[in-house]
Amino acid sequence: MLLLVFFILFIFVMVSVGFFTLLERKFLSYMQIRKGPNKVGFLGLLQPFSDGLKLFTKEQVWPMNSNIIIYYICPLFGLIQSLFLWCLFPFFINLVEYSFSMLFFLCVSSVGVYSLVLCGWSSNSVYSMLGCIRSVSQAISYEVSLSLILLNYFLLIDSYSFFDFSLIQLHCWFFFLSFPMFFCWFSCCLAETNRSPFDFSEGESELVSGFNVEYGSGGFAFLFISEYSSIIFVSLLTVMIFFGCDYYSFTFFLKVVFFCFLFIWVRSSLPRYRYDKLMYLAWKCYLPLSLSYILFFVFISSLVFYHLFLNKK
Repeated sequence: MLLLVFFILFIFVMVSVGFFTLLERKFLSYMQIRKGPNKVGFLGLLQPFSDGLKLFTKEQVWPMNSNIIIYYICPLFGLIQSLFLWCLFPFFINLVEYSFSMLFFLCVSSVGVYSLVLCGWSSNSVYSMLGCIRSVSQAISYEVSLSLILLNYFLLIDSYSFFDFSLIQLHCWFFFLSFPMFFCWFSCCLAETNRSPFDFSEGESELVSGFNVEYGSGGFAFLFISEYSSIIFVSLLTVMIFFGCDYYSFTFFLKVVFFCFLFIWVRSSLPRYRYDKLMYLAWKCYLPLSLSYILFFVFISSLVFYHLFLNKK
């Protein structure tokens, strides 16, 4: 039964990635005053399946000087890493619930940078190598801020479990308690998932598509799916941390769709950052702010424990 549940989750994640790409193409086309995909199926609804079929049936080519084994394994490794995050999805069926959900998320998301590094290195191309170097420094910088932002809420609720996040936000969302932290979190999520305006690992205008420049057909499809499934999971995590975590209600999934839409909205509206400004933002803005919020949350939690101690006395 457990395997069946995870298989159904895998199918739904794959379908949601397909229709997320359709939503992105439609929204970007309307932002640019043109029509999006509208030929395959009714209003272009079958376009994701057509694109997937085309990608996986294309001829597989590879650079002659590449490290061929690592070159082929890397996209699959990236896909498995992004799908591994979905083990954290809080089911009520069979009581699949991690006590250390957030720690597991930090561990798995930090491994994701290795697929970018190995993809760029094994392609043996100057552009892909530049893309992977940029993605490593970007991921390391923003992972620090991301971990510190999560540490704030670990200190506040004294737990790593999604279920405790849902219990403590029954009456007040964390968004209202710390809305500056939410904006820092969201921009860190944009940088972690390599999305605009922080898509430096795939800087098409400078790097001819960056670390994945040598990939086509199935390898490119795997990289594409891993990126978009990570975006959907990060949107789900944002709702869990800041917007109530009521994952048994329909409004939870509406909020997740809204945040997926927000990723597209940012891409269609903002130009790419300069790289030195990206690093300045991570180390000079987000890091001091998250450290200040840690002191603030430690103060709040100590007040709570102090009052509880007084009541017990």
